[in-house]
Amino acid sequence: MNYASSIISPIGKITVFAEDDFITEITFSEKAIDKIEESALTKTVATQLEDYFRGDLKDFDFPIKQKGTQFQQEVWQNLLTIPYGETTSYAKFSAHHPLAIRAIAAANGKNNIAIVVPCHRVIGSGGKLVGYAGGLWRKQWLLQHEREISQKGQTELKF
Repeated sequence: MNYASSIISPIGKITVFAEDDFITEITFSEKAIDKIEESALTKTVATQLEDYFRGDLKDFDFPIKQKGTQFQQEVWQNLLTIPYGETTSYAKFSAHHPLAIRAIAAANGKNNIAIVVPCHRVIGSGGKLVGYAGGLWRKQWLLQHEREISQKGQTELKF
């Protein structure tokens, strides 16, 4: 069965989708959820996202499962290792597969679990914001928010 919950965040409406025991998508896009019920899991995730935006939560603890190839799954697992409040470049992120930098970037772009699988923490090698399905302004907001909360690095991104 499918479930969904939504929150209004400082960067717009966020909708959480689940199938039974796993979160399958967290998105900024407008999707109709009129006939979809909430579940205990989607409500928990909505609460954790609200805590994240208040600055009270840095690590999420709920089961996720998104559809993708084995390569995409590996990329998404690697995204989970980027610490809160920090960034990495696509070049560093793909150091274990240097010839696959474009494929890694493409897999990063197919991530359907925004914020929790922190694809927003991957930036261009020159420090520029590049590619974010939710929009670069959201990426900048998320990075600045995490830096302010963690007190790591500069509190305002300069690009």
